[in-house]
Amino acid sequence: MTLAYDLEGSGPTVVLLHSAVCDRQMWQPQWDALHQAGFQTLRLDLRGFGETPAPTESYSNAEDVRDLLDELGLDQVTLVGSSFGGRIAQEFASRWPERLTSLALICSALRGHPPTPAMRAFGAAEDAFIEVRDLDGAAALNVQTFLGPEADEATRVLVTQMQRLAFELQIDAPEVEGRAEKVDFAAITARTLVVSGALDLAGFDEIADVLTERIAGAQRVTLDWAGHLPSLESPARFTPILLDFLRG
Repeated sequence: MTLAYDLEGSGPTVVLLHSAVCDRQMWQPQWDALHQAGFQTLRLDLRGFGETPAPTESYSNAEDVRDLLDELGLDQVTLVGSSFGGRIAQEFASRWPERLTSLALICSALRGHPPTPAMRAFGAAEDAFIEVRDLDGAAALNVQTFLGPEADEATRVLVTQMQRLAFELQIDAPEVEGRAEKVDFAAITARTLVVSGALDLAGFDEIADVLTERIAGAQRVTLDWAGHLPSLESPARFTPILLDFLRG
């Protein structure tokens, strides 16, 4: 499968992996800034998000990303992953460490991390909306849960649209489980930034602690103003942090 994507600019390549609340449009606030800073930028829609159809057979998100990079002739890149995209970035960094120059994990998920009570309560509430096909209610729940107070109304509308589209793509699709390899954190050699939001759903701060501990030399930044999607909530605060890291 070919993933929907945008590729623009010139210079070292930065690959942007979206959260499960969004699609590749979530990186629009950083798009021009990355080009102006001298980076070629690739953003993509994972399966079942944005303009990429839901999967119909067994697949691997990390392998999808690798295959797209191969198709585009991109040998070495920086990966920036938000939440679900961060989980995929961890696997990529572990399996193909020679292809990464650096790695930024933004409010990242972590496969196998025990859910907190807040995470379980959110999951149950979302499942209840999906069960009765109330996609508006499910989308509103995600916006309420994952966007911090800095987000303006236009951002809330955009996230609502992205999340609702994902539900539309996925709700009647075959129940196909994505394959994922166990992450060997000792194999990750890329220079790494771990970002968490102080106002995020309880549990993601624990994940950030684990990632910082397990990835050698990882730099940790906690944003006291941020929820789960800081790149959208306050681009003016977040983008300089990302650019400083990318510049080394």
